[in-house]
Amino acid sequence: MTASFTRREALAVLGGAFATLAGCRRTRPNTVVAGSKNFTEQIILAELLAQQIEAHTALRVDRRLNLGGTLICHRAMLAGQMDLYAEYTGTALTAVLGEPSSNDTEGVYRTVLDAYRDRFGFDVGPPLGFNNTFAIVVRSEDAQRLRLRTVSDLVPHAAQWRAGFGYEFMERSDGYPGLSRAYGLKFAAAPSIMDLGLLYRALKEHQVDVVAGSSTDGLIIALGMVILDDDRHFFPPYQAVTILRGGALREHPELRGALDVLGGKISDAEMRQMNYAVDAEQRDPAAVAREFRRARNL
Repeated sequence: MTASFTRREALAVLGGAFATLAGCRRTRPNTVVAGSKNFTEQIILAELLAQQIEAHTALRVDRRLNLGGTLICHRAMLAGQMDLYAEYTGTALTAVLGEPSSNDTEGVYRTVLDAYRDRFGFDVGPPLGFNNTFAIVVRSEDAQRLRLRTVSDLVPHAAQWRAGFGYEFMERSDGYPGLSRAYGLKFAAAPSIMDLGLLYRALKEHQVDVVAGSSTDGLIIALGMVILDDDRHFFPPYQAVTILRGGALREHPELRGALDVLGGKISDAEMRQMNYAVDAEQRDPAAVAREFRRARNL
């Protein structure tokens, strides 16, 4: 099994996934469609949103999970084939809106809220409580041996190291292109483009020496990896929020009330633990979301 793929293959996957979604039509009345991107946290969040809706309204929810990257979900929302999903403010700012990166947490949120309403007719909910920033991750033994604590500490060693990054991280301005400029970061060869589910395995098995993961990934701690501090504060805030299609909200105004109660309810540690339960303990995402809701009386 190979962990890397080309830009052309990545674009083919994106196009194929959207074509598959485009062929799906809701067939039941009083039903909304909740979607997710293609990694564990997104699937858990989609389940959490769907369960909230089903518990607090008379609506039913069709799950369209593991669809692909940011642009697939965004295009599906624009096409009216999906009604809601969880997004991250920094991703919305840079990857969707094409705005420059910013470290102003409240400013980024307001920009995304206003632009999504004005440009797309989407409603952006309150932050869920956690910030899932990009994380530059190395093996703990390398961090100890070389005394690596920050991304700046990595720079002198990068010329001898191999990097593995997801497709979006390689393409986005708030990903590798901007990071390499901000830190003067150059690796032994062009980073391998890898499936997100294979990043930590490749790092553990020494296929690569550094990866770009997410700060709430449960496997980072489980596998004894180390997150390097973004000491130049390159990455913008990535607060998780719910995105609702305006048409769905007008048709079902009760959606906003059902989802807004999640505002501020999920901490970084709680999201990391839910991800760990699925990735390391092989638990069902729906069960993990249900357990969290029960514990928080949601």
